Amino acid sequence: MSTLIPSIISCKFDTPGERKFACLLEAKLEDDYLCWYNVPIGPARLHPDFIIMHPQRGVLILEVKDWRLSTIQTINTHEATIFVNNNPITVKNPLEQARGYAMAVADILKSDPQLVRADGRLQGKLLFPWTFGVVLTNITRNEFEQTDLGEAIEPHHVICRNEMTESVDAMAFQERLWGMFPYNSQGLLTLPQIERVRWHLFPEIRLPYKQASLFNDLDDDPQGLPDIMRVMDLQQEQLARSLGQGHRVIHGVAGSGKTLILGYRAEHLAKACSRPILVLCYNRLLAQRLEQWMQVKGIADKVHVHTFHAWCRKQLTTYNVELPRNHGDDAFFDEMVDTVIHEVDRSMIPSGQYDAVMIDEGHDFRPEWFKLVVQMVNPQTSSLLVLYDDAQSIYDTHKKGKFSFKGVGIQAQGRTTILKVNYRNTREILDFAAEFARQLLTQEDADEDGIPRLAPLSAGRRGTRPLLVKLPTICAEADEIAKRLKEAHQKGIAWKDMAVLYWDSKDKDELFRALKSQHIYVVGKNSITFDKDDTKVKFLTIHNSKGLEFPLVAIMGGRITEQAKTDVESAKLLYVAMTRATSQLVLTVAGLPQ
Repeated sequence: MSTLIPSIISCKFDTPGERKFACLLEAKLEDDYLCWYNVPIGPARLHPDFIIMHPQRGVLILEVKDWRLSTIQTINTHEATIFVNNNPITVKNPLEQARGYAMAVADILKSDPQLVRADGRLQGKLLFPWTFGVVLTNITRNEFEQTDLGEAIEPHHVICRNEMTESVDAMAFQERLWGMFPYNSQGLLTLPQIERVRWHLFPEIRLPYKQASLFNDLDDDPQGLPDIMRVMDLQQEQLARSLGQGHRVIHGVAGSGKTLILGYRAEHLAKACSRPILVLCYNRLLAQRLEQWMQVKGIADKVHVHTFHAWCRKQLTTYNVELPRNHGDDAFFDEMVDTVIHEVDRSMIPSGQYDAVMIDEGHDFRPEWFKLVVQMVNPQTSSLLVLYDDAQSIYDTHKKGKFSFKGVGIQAQGRTTILKVNYRNTREILDFAAEFARQLLTQEDADEDGIPRLAPLSAGRRGTRPLLVKLPTICAEADEIAKRLKEAHQKGIAWKDMAVLYWDSKDKDELFRALKSQHIYVVGKNSITFDKDDTKVKFLTIHNSKGLEFPLVAIMGGRITEQAKTDVESAKLLYVAMTRATSQLVLTVAGLPQ
């Protein structure tokens, strides 16, 4: 079965014929076919009906028409006059329309030297064939041949009604597609070349130049085309393009691209929604990072990003509700949430304020928070997206008992997706983290209303082995981390690409002393920025690192490492900390035998 993007159940087909043909593509083509329906291509945002790509066949552009013979008044090689509601209108010949889209695709791809032939008779031509065609869903081959349609639309570039039935032989159907390609056309698309094609045609699925992250190098503009182009994988792209209305839940392991999909979805909705879009998370630094992303994309006026508690405070001040007395403890935040819930119940704070609500870090939300947020979604759109990973639930969210999404008002049955592949970490870092958190990562299935436990799969990227350094004291740990950072900087790693993570204030004080003695400047929790010109090491608690990532991460794990062997919450913290590192990881441990 081919991969259709978006998925059929999420497509809004313009005609019954397009739906029928999409079902046929999915059923009659093998797994190595990729098909896109009505997805914009290139800077001009052209919308061909279908793009079909096969590694051995090339690229095919198809236009689908539900015309009947009686629909067509006249047709030539350039245009047709057709009846619409008994009124004649002039439109482009569908084959000419498909040809124009195909030529635009070819021109885009020819700009990439790695996709064209470097020498020989075909120098400058694409490495693979491309062509175009028309699908006439209500005209049979016999009807086509008994008219002069063949003079305006070349017969071998057409699939007719009787050639796209459910009973048609799969090979016969594919031969119709292949017959549209030039005679003896040859070519073979490698996986990197397929990714390059997708990178050029679909700019919205591009990942940043240096690494697969929503956040890093947001304004990085490399000179020329990079050798390696990173794009969403096919599951991520299909999911991102298929997120229609209704409540949806994505369960994904650390580094699987959940937040990337949220960003894509926010950008898409910002173009269509009339009311604001709300993005909520728990971690203040992640909210800051997401807000920066929305600003870069120019959609910050439509997409409002807050931590859950900051949003609650804003609701109270906006609707002139007195804030609880703040005694500097967690009780203030609990009372603030309770007040918002109470005022919503009294209709003093209105529900349905947002056309869409998206929750990152849903595993850190309490049940009553979900119940509140669900009420904020415009019932006309019912657009709610929740991202969840139970292995990263590091806060006391009062979900110790059995938790169900339905129980908090999230109706996501049939719209739940699992993402198991980790793209953030190298295989070495992921394996290392798994050793310390194996009890968290034992696969456990759950129904769509429950919480599965996911074991991450590596995307296969290789790197250096994490460094585990055993030392006698936490003072020695701090000195070791400072030394390792300085060595890494001397080898070319920028200070801004490093992060030091610690557990509590005792670790913090020792680390600060050691880093200061080595003249390593840090930016911490209360003043951290993500400006590309920032030259300081990020200095964070493990809790505050969640949702972020850095090329090099050093963890002062002296006491938490031993505790993680028997305490699940400590193991989760350590797992979160380790999976912040994209390329290099250093873990120090004090008090263990050398």
